[in-house]
Amino acid sequence: MAKYDDGFKRKVVEAYQNGEGGYRTLAQRFGISHFSLVRKWVKIVEVRGFEALQRRRTKQHYTSQFKQNVLHYYLNSGDSYLDVALQYGLPSGDLLQIWHQKFLREGIEGLSPKQKGRPSMSKKKKQIQPKKPMTREQALEQENELLRAELAFIKKLRALGMDVPERLKNEMPESSTNSEVSSD
Repeated sequence: MAKYDDGFKRKVVEAYQNGEGGYRTLAQRFGISHFSLVRKWVKIVEVRGFEALQRRRTKQHYTSQFKQNVLHYYLNSGDSYLDVALQYGLPSGDLLQIWHQKFLREGIEGLSPKQKGRPSMSKKKKQIQPKKPMTREQALEQENELLRAELAFIKKLRALGMDVPERLKNEMPESSTNSEVSSD
């Protein structure tokens, strides 16, 4: 919800146009947070009329090329954000300032519209490729890798002084390096 409604803005601008005070005086009289708002409203009305003070009902979308053109003009003209925004029909200079900051941070890519939300699910089903049966040699290599990993895990447990689970003790052959030798 807007802090200041259209009727209030109109009343402030008309007070300025009737010579009832300057920007600061009117801002204090009407309880506006900063005099620059009054100046902004007056400038908008001077350029585009009272209709421009009304809030837009729908969100406006701008192409990347349009944003680039506006920024190019802003950077080369030396005009303020508000002046350029009014010239190009933007609702405020704040929008141009946001574009400028994105441009400085991310470059041209920052001006392109970003897709919001989660990407849609693909309608194409992934084709599951049937697994090729492993050769006897490949199966043995895979089993060998698993046994090596299991043995390394058991050695690590022993090195840390932890108990080896019973299910692993039964399957594990005792090696001469791991056997417990009692010395008398």
